[in-house]
Order: sequence, then structure tokens, then C-alpha cells
Amino acid sequence: MPSDSADDPRLGDVSEGTVLRAILARTPRAAAAIIGPGDDAAVIAAASGTVVATTDTLVHGPDFRLAWSSGYDLGWKSAAVNLADIAAMGARPTALLVALAVPRDMRVSFVEQLADGLRAACEALAPGCAVVGGDLTVSDVLTVAVTALGDLEGRDAVTRGGARVGDVVAVAGELGHAARGLAVLFGKFRDQGTPIAVVTSQLAAGERSALDAQLRPAPPIGLGVMASVAGATAMMDISDGLALDARRLAAASDVTLDLVRSALGEDALLALAGGEDHALLATFPPGVLPPGFRIIGSVRERVDEGVLCDGEPVDVSGWDPYRDWDSTTG
Repeated sequence: MPSDSADDPRLGDVSEGTVLRAILARTPRAAAAIIGPGDDAAVIAAASGTVVATTDTLVHGPDFRLAWSSGYDLGWKSAAVNLADIAAMGARPTALLVALAVPRDMRVSFVEQLADGLRAACEALAPGCAVVGGDLTVSDVLTVAVTALGDLEGRDAVTRGGARVGDVVAVAGELGHAARGLAVLFGKFRDQGTPIAVVTSQLAAGERSALDAQLRPAPPIGLGVMASVAGATAMMDISDGLALDARRLAAASDVTLDLVRSALGEDALLALAGGEDHALLATFPPGVLPPGFRIIGSVRERVDEGVLCDGEPVDVSGWDPYRDWDSTTG
């Protein structure tokens, strides 16, 4: 936190209106907004008549640490993880609603940086999408809750439940990269269990990109629409690890996904077990594979194991915030 400064007051020393104006000054108008921030609710155009909606909450402690994440990082990640869920339905993201619960002693500049991160993520990952409203309140624990909206543009939603026997299993995006970044944070930037600031000079080759994948993920948002147009039969965002999320897709479709270990990268175990990649997992009919996706397996008749790897059961799980709470809070 910066030192006391009249130019950077604490939130508890200014009005809610001042903070909101600081945020909104940094967020452009969404292309689909008919009425944007400033009224009781936003009005968003949905030409197809169908709106896709999702929400995700990031809480200081289990989801991020201020010692490791800047306000910009937090804003970027808060947007990215929600945009990925919209993309996984085959929709185009149109708008974000952001609710902030912020400690009184936090600086206005931190909230401004968070708004900058939200704006930058939308501009980079989903052009035309922007913050259209939200809420601001006080809390002892910094919490960012984002609701994302999307437009299917006349197409049917791509759900988890449409995979068919004979389809190929494909992925767009990195696998295991974010988990590697989290391992760097826990391995190098803790003092007796307490998170400490990241020192970039201590990062080895390749660790910087892994850290970016964890703190500022860049899901392939535009490929969600491409997959839908190409005829994806099922799709989902990989947020809790490939093994766990593939099981969810397999269960919803009543099939088994047989993955190919050699297609999962140099560290197949990390690809299977690591969370927060926010890659897109999809199934396609044979002969259909849009640019940006790579085949990692095939769809088989349902067996007891929903996910196999080279024909053998996969004995790894993924991220579960309740089961893994103690191991990740440090």
C-alpha cells in the first residue's frame, strides 16, 4: 500500500460517488450498451433475443493475495475468468457488471488500477465488451464479484452435454501453465508461510510467462464463437484442471473422454491436475477442427471412468476450493 497522501486518499476518507467516478472514468462504454452506468440498471442490446450470463467471485485469501497481485492484475483476472465462461457457451461477451467489497483503508489508486485491469482485459480479449454497472460496498475482506453477459448472435448455446461417441476432443489455450505459476509463487515468494512481494529478478527463464498465466490469464475468448460456428458438439472452460473439468463434460454428455498423454504437453500430470488455465475444452465431429484448437483425445462409449488417458483411468483430481482451502491459503 502507498504511504499517506492527499493525492491518493483511503476509501474511508472519500465518498462513494468519488470512488465510482474514479472507476467509471477508466471504463469505456460497451458496444452493446443502450443505457450504461449512472442509472438504476444498465440496458444491453441482445440482437438474438438471447442473453448468456455467468458470475464469478474472487476473494482475498483463497483466490488471490495482494502481496502477489496488483490492482491491475486483479482487475484483469476478474474479467478474464468470466469472459472465458461466456466464450465456452459459444457466445460473444457484451458487458460486465462488477461488485466490489473493499476495506476502508484501501487506496483510491488501487481501485483505479483494478478498473484499468478490467478495461485492458476487455479490450485485449473481448473488444466491445466493457463494464456497464455494478455495486460498491465496504468489507474487511477485499472481494470482487463479476457478472458477465454475452450474445449468442442467433446460434444455439454450446453446452457440456452434447459430446457424441466418435467425436474428437480438442483444446484451445495452454494447459498447466497457471498451475506452474502458482507453484512459483508458493515456492519463491513466501516468508514462513506468509506471501511476500514478487521480485522479478528472482524469476528463472519461463517462470515469468507462467506467473502471467496465473495472475493475468489470457483465455482464447474469440475461439469460443469460432468453435460454435464450426459445429462444436460440447464445450466448457477449463478452470479447475483438465481431469476434473473433462469428467464434468463426460458426465453431462454420458460418455467417456479418452485423452492422449503425448498431446498434453511436456508435463502431462500438471496439464491434467492444474487449475485456472481457462483454456477451452471442446468436442467436434471427426474432420471438424477450427483454427486454434488441437486434438487431445477422442469420445468413447461411457464406462465407469469418465476420463481415461491412453485408455487407462486418470488418477488425479483438480482444484476444489473447499477441499484445497488449507493447502492454498498458506
